[in-house]
Amino acid sequence: MNPQIKDDSTTPPSQVPHLFSDTTNIDSKVTSAVLHRHTSFIPKKAVGGKGSYLFLDDGSKFLDSTGGAAVSCLGHGNEKVNQAITDQLRKVSYCHTAFFGTDVSEELARFLVDSTDGKFSKVYVVSSGSEAVEAALKLSRQYFLELPTPQPQRTRFIARKSSYHGITLGALGAGGHVLRRQPFEPLLSVNTSHVSPCYAYRGKKDDEPDADYVKRLADELDAEFQRVGPGTVCAFIAETVVGAALGCVPAVPGYFPAMKSVCEKYGALFILDEVMSGMGRCGTLHAWEQEGIVPDLQTIGKALGGGYAPVSGLLISDKIVQAIDKGTGSFRHGQTYQGHPVSCAAALAVQKVIKEEGLLENVRNMGRYLETRLKETLGGHPYVGDIRGRGLFWGIEFVKDKATKEPFCTDDAVALHIQETGLKPENGISLYASPGTADGIRGDHVILAPPYNVTKEEIDIIVERTGKVVKEVFAQLGQGFR
Repeated sequence: MNPQIKDDSTTPPSQVPHLFSDTTNIDSKVTSAVLHRHTSFIPKKAVGGKGSYLFLDDGSKFLDSTGGAAVSCLGHGNEKVNQAITDQLRKVSYCHTAFFGTDVSEELARFLVDSTDGKFSKVYVVSSGSEAVEAALKLSRQYFLELPTPQPQRTRFIARKSSYHGITLGALGAGGHVLRRQPFEPLLSVNTSHVSPCYAYRGKKDDEPDADYVKRLADELDAEFQRVGPGTVCAFIAETVVGAALGCVPAVPGYFPAMKSVCEKYGALFILDEVMSGMGRCGTLHAWEQEGIVPDLQTIGKALGGGYAPVSGLLISDKIVQAIDKGTGSFRHGQTYQGHPVSCAAALAVQKVIKEEGLLENVRNMGRYLETRLKETLGGHPYVGDIRGRGLFWGIEFVKDKATKEPFCTDDAVALHIQETGLKPENGISLYASPGTADGIRGDHVILAPPYNVTKEEIDIIVERTGKVVKEVFAQLGQGFR
């Protein structure tokens, strides 16, 4: 195969594959005014959706087992959410937050603050995960300027390798995703450095206890504070469960308390990025609830509004709010569509459905079932190295050699090939693929992230089709089953 790398939220557009013949329109007579993910191909059109399924313009039915990019937490066509959006449109569709507020933005903020049991006191609502991360970075810096004794020397951030925090320049600079950063390195800020992620499958030594692994990572973070100057760091930022960059990698027990302890030692803030892993995706509304810590700032997105409207947010601890309030009183950051009424209505409706229908329990129950079925079906596959995740957020990593964990050559484009094979009409399933799992360039994984109201029967279909696709792809690659 030719070198091919998937073009999605983690892959450079210039390295898009050419495997789309069965899933996109390649008729040279058909043109589009849209700048699609690749200029040579026009994707098939989605014309409808209900529950876990999307309906395409060619009449095919598609099982959306990834919710797009772990977005569609309620599936498609939820009538309660659609009605809430329609009702808000009849009231007011837009007003600028410099002049006016709305009931729905206040209600959403109160819901989110209350969901943390008072551990956060304010919410800042924007439209995308990248915007939420930008806001978190800027607010971190401003916090230190607003203290009674300002600390203007704090201009740096520490993040993790193989992380993905968004695609705008600030968020991209914070992330450590090699492929996404490459074309724009000359434009990125040099004030962020990166330490190792908590990636037990590849980072933890053989027979190394969790406590020793955690200590090693904490020592590395401590050393990085010392290297750059401990008083110069605004914050450490990490994904609670790593999403697209590594494929649903949770931390080992004790990791996040240890990282927060290092931050507190040097007076830096602790930011958790839960744009992909939060708002119920991992089985609790906030993924940090399972870690025994609370961050100073938390970004949320995707499952916040479930794809019904563009919406994301930043949850802010009271110590930061108080510093701003006693200082200038103003966050020097603003966007035209922040707190958009329709987006707030969509997010509030989605969160109410999750709560009223007890869907977090279903996430936990169906998540355990999905884990069991995946490991039964693919755990013994010779080219499946690891199956990991939490709740309804699961990743499958593929390796050339299970013993050595050697990744496939990038020319094989294994994960991408699996994704595209899944999209064939006879398979009709989404398998969210990303490259660079092992070292930022090599390595392959796919993600499964079905809706929170997924049924046991649908899980069985997802696993059956996933297994079929994996078998088909390795047969095509000449690998096959042993």
